[in-house]
Amino acid sequence: MYRYDAFDQALIDQRVTQFKDQMKRHLAGELSDDDLRPLRLQNGLYIQRHAPMFRIAVPYGMLASRQLRKLAHIARTYDKGYGHFTTRHNMQFNWIPLERVPDALAELATVQMHAIQTSGNCVRNVTSDHFAGVAADEITDPRPWCELIRQWSTFNPEFAFLPRKFKIAVNAAATDRTVIQVNDIGLDLRLDDGGNTGFRVLVGGGLGRTPILGSVIREFLPWQHLLSYIEAILRVYNRFGRRDNAFKARIKILVKALGAAEFARQVEEEWAHLKDGPATLAKAEVERITRHFTAPPYATLADDDFDFANHRQQEKAFARWVERNVHGHKVLGYAAITVSLKAYDHATGNITAEQMELVADLADRYSFGEARVSHEQNLILADVAKRDLHALWQELRANGLATPTVGLLTDIICCPGGDLCSLANAKSTPIALAIQERLGDLDYLHDIGEVSLNISGCMNACGHHHVGNIGILGVDKRGEEWYQVSIGGCQGNHTTLGSILGPSFAATEVPRVVEQLIDVYLESRHADELFIDTVERLGIAPFKARVYGSHDSTQDRKVANG
Repeated sequence: MYRYDAFDQALIDQRVTQFKDQMKRHLAGELSDDDLRPLRLQNGLYIQRHAPMFRIAVPYGMLASRQLRKLAHIARTYDKGYGHFTTRHNMQFNWIPLERVPDALAELATVQMHAIQTSGNCVRNVTSDHFAGVAADEITDPRPWCELIRQWSTFNPEFAFLPRKFKIAVNAAATDRTVIQVNDIGLDLRLDDGGNTGFRVLVGGGLGRTPILGSVIREFLPWQHLLSYIEAILRVYNRFGRRDNAFKARIKILVKALGAAEFARQVEEEWAHLKDGPATLAKAEVERITRHFTAPPYATLADDDFDFANHRQQEKAFARWVERNVHGHKVLGYAAITVSLKAYDHATGNITAEQMELVADLADRYSFGEARVSHEQNLILADVAKRDLHALWQELRANGLATPTVGLLTDIICCPGGDLCSLANAKSTPIALAIQERLGDLDYLHDIGEVSLNISGCMNACGHHHVGNIGILGVDKRGEEWYQVSIGGCQGNHTTLGSILGPSFAATEVPRVVEQLIDVYLESRHADELFIDTVERLGIAPFKARVYGSHDSTQDRKVANG
């Protein structure tokens, strides 16, 4: 992963000193709340329902073990002993006192971390595949390109105050695990017929109040022009994006209003002034950044390990975990592991300080000192020898981090919701926990197969409900919390937006509704047909008829221990 040089460290240290002075002046009454607002947003600080919310950047999801330990320390020292991983790889703390944030920033700087551009109308944290560098279907490692974008965008004065927040995602694999189509800019790494690296460029994707999938504006952009072309896109957006209405200020609205072809024409016109200029990437610079992402010192191992195979055959619980939480690796004898943050007794994506320290220790012992954050709000150990899987599983299981449900119904993506967020219309976490309690039997879940269920507490869609096979949205109905349900959303190469079933439901009804949707699928599926395939084949009508036709509850299923 990328390591700071002296310039990087000086930049971060200066920002810490600057913000400490700004906060000191605010607390002394010399800076009003309005004056502080843009300054705190530039340092990842929101004022939320109960306390400040502090969002820390995890660039393209990469965490060194020392950084994870520092997050644990901050959780224990400044917060309530836990943190929350978001769908953009970031870490959120929800209870840090305002006056202590500068001290937390200073501590983060000692391990090359910061909270810059995690909030406000700027270029946000760049995201990518959590299996980057180890996936067998990868064309090339996307992380150097993410790092180049990160360095270019950080403190870029021209784009510090855009019409709205701006998100960039980079995919470099045959399977899109980055959801590039719902980002403001989606970059799909490609090779042309001559083997040259370039990017298919998508613009104008986004969820929220008006969900839109991105449009391709250039089929192949040579790698040398990556930064200048992004700059051209941002300049067009900065000039013409709406600023009078926050709900209509995202680039997706501009692209929709102009049409993708006209937007592309304007970008090309702007790019003509930038092409081959100072922002053109040099081969030496790309190679310099790429050297930070070289492969770790893998051992030479057989692809099959006897002890691993034996444990898998003899222990059902271990076999289930391997089936769902262990993923392929391009190096023989190794695997990538999902560390589940979806235990049924705490909020999705939450992790305690003790669990952070444990994962850091496990990363040191089993995965070359690194961990990743996935947009599904789990952690990844990307380089684990198969011979170590059973020992790793035992430690994870003992600490509530081995729930064997990755990709299944209860592997829920969920925003913090109304319990914490001032923007939310309704609570999210209690809904997720109620669904897990009712439908968490492991035999039942494995029979259902892969289903994505995403929950957002408001139309900002931080829980990505639009692209869940089942999406749940919290809505305000005359001062009461209700929940709108959609089905048919999907992420990946063929990202689709879900269709709303109909009128919203009371909180107590939501688990019943989800169960009935699954019942229709189980009754109607063809052999080896996934939930999303059945929805596409049948349409939403039979699902709608079931949930609105009867309110009879079936017997709750009890959660089995994994």
